[in-house]
Amino acid sequence: MLDGLLWTAYVFGLGPTELIIILVIVLIIFGPRKLPELGKAIGSGLRELRRASESKGEEEKETKSKEKVEEKEESEEEK
Repeated sequence: MLDGLLWTAYVFGLGPTELIIILVIVLIIFGPRKLPELGKAIGSGLRELRRASESKGEEEKETKSKEKVEEKEESEEEK
């Protein structure tokens, strides 16, 4: 998890000090009891997003391969 957090911080140009400030603010807003629930909700949302994007990519690959097969069949029929 820490690797992902550091990568995200790098992408957005945040340093360790900014990350600590953000985490403290989140802790103050949500409290220590709500943090596990919040983390679980964010994790499941990211997991679902990843699954959806992977299935979308697989569908596109299947569609392209079907189109290629159909084009080959059409060109063979013309001959």
